Amino acid sequence: MPARRFLRAVVLVLVAASAAGPARARAQGASPASGASEVQLEEAVQTAPVIVDGIVLFRVRGVTSFPAPERAQIIAGRVVAVAENQAFNPDALRIEETELASRILADRQLIMAVYDADGRVEGIRRQVLASACLERIRSAIAAYRADRSAPAVERAVVRAVAGTAVAVVLLLVLAWTGRRIDTAIEFRYRRRVEALAAKSKDVVSATSVWTSLRSGLKFVRSIILAALGFLFLEYALALFPQTRPIAWNLGNWVLEPLGTMWTSFATTIPSLIFLAILFLVVRILVKLIHRFFDAVDEGRLVFDRFERAWAIPTYKLVRLLVVAFAVVVAYPYVPGSNSDAFKGVSLFLGVAFSLGSSSFLANMIAGYSMNYRRLFKVGDRVKIGDVNGEVTAVRLQVTHVRTIRNEEVTIPNSVILNAHVVNYSALARSKGLVLMATVGIGYETPWRQVEAMLLEAARRTPGLLPEPAPFIRQQALGDFAVTYALCVYADQPMKMEAIYTDLYRNVLDVFNQYGVQIMTPAYRGDPEIPKVVPRDQWYMAPAKPDADGSPERSK
Repeated sequence: MPARRFLRAVVLVLVAASAAGPARARAQGASPASGASEVQLEEAVQTAPVIVDGIVLFRVRGVTSFPAPERAQIIAGRVVAVAENQAFNPDALRIEETELASRILADRQLIMAVYDADGRVEGIRRQVLASACLERIRSAIAAYRADRSAPAVERAVVRAVAGTAVAVVLLLVLAWTGRRIDTAIEFRYRRRVEALAAKSKDVVSATSVWTSLRSGLKFVRSIILAALGFLFLEYALALFPQTRPIAWNLGNWVLEPLGTMWTSFATTIPSLIFLAILFLVVRILVKLIHRFFDAVDEGRLVFDRFERAWAIPTYKLVRLLVVAFAVVVAYPYVPGSNSDAFKGVSLFLGVAFSLGSSSFLANMIAGYSMNYRRLFKVGDRVKIGDVNGEVTAVRLQVTHVRTIRNEEVTIPNSVILNAHVVNYSALARSKGLVLMATVGIGYETPWRQVEAMLLEAARRTPGLLPEPAPFIRQQALGDFAVTYALCVYADQPMKMEAIYTDLYRNVLDVFNQYGVQIMTPAYRGDPEIPKVVPRDQWYMAPAKPDADGSPERSK
């Protein structure tokens, strides 16, 4: 046995020397072009690792018909099969030289064949490479059997139980420490947080601050718990040869995604800096534009043929254009914008927006059109379709109207743009709003008397404008009555119903005072006495003739 170990050591030294010698010769004698070609050759050759129990023994190359991963898997399976055969002595492994390859055999069972092409990949002769592979296989077989021996399994089980006990104790300690920390913070800092909230006058909520603090502590405990679980799992899996590859790869499975994310983040830092600067520039520009249009809206800046009411809608349009331009500029710098996934999601969102936003865009365009067409403004009394009330809010999508019954009606702007809109307030303050009350009076009542009574009712009604003066219109000579219209002026459209009520009350009072019926009699037959007004009754009170003898008429 000592002699064989000595021979193995000698073989390893020779392998190292033979590997270093050609490498130095190539480094000294090869030209840069030849060195570049060798690097390109190595990069072009596909190799795969031969792995036993998670340990890479060596790498092998492949060909088109026999790829490297498949060849490496077959070799690893043969090594494991030999290792599981306890009757076989690893020292019995041998190399059989043929004209084409150096074959590593376990008795008569082929484990692997080393070809000249394999040697060229490593830069050494195939015989030297075969000797090195033989030693690695012997070591792997010995380690495979040692890890699965009864004493080794017993030690692994004992260590796993001990590690589990330690993990449980650490978990209990962590839980106990967490409760103590929560109690200490509750005792020492809860009152300070509440005092801070009291001083800030509800600007800082004690509940929100305390919730944030406790959430931070829970996050720290979660990180510690996750790290403890990871270490225990890696330790326990590394004790057993069957799960040892998982333990060795566990760190890579966790760290590689983090490394990938960090690498991606690091590569996008210049783009993120550009996006941050663009965001700041756009924000400053939007603020300047806002201040400009605020000055126009407040009347500090005046432009001919530009209404103050247009300032805010115009600001919103300009802001939208600036933001849209910024999005176009920023799009190429958004991380992942060139990926197919990002393009697919963008296309999907664009199609979904175009299909589902037809009414949205119609209402938005109608809202801007209403602002510039000056149909109405907040506070106006309007009638839109069947809705009659006061405009309380004009938004980009809808308009809110409060009716006389204190109902809030929301009307889409696209409906308003296509509807008949009556604005009672547009001319009420400048020229006055004309209110009209109609009555039907029989032919037996002098029209001069009727007009005088109607004007008297107008004079008694509060809330009417003295100028322009009220006037009367005879609208129709009906079958049984004459239709009179009393037209008065008011400048308070929000009080239309109250003014109409007072006006009709005064009309009733005046007509009752002078004994004139407001009615249209139903026709049943010709009366015995014609329904005419005698001349001597033309100027019955309160009618008065003019100075020239003609009756007084409303203008």
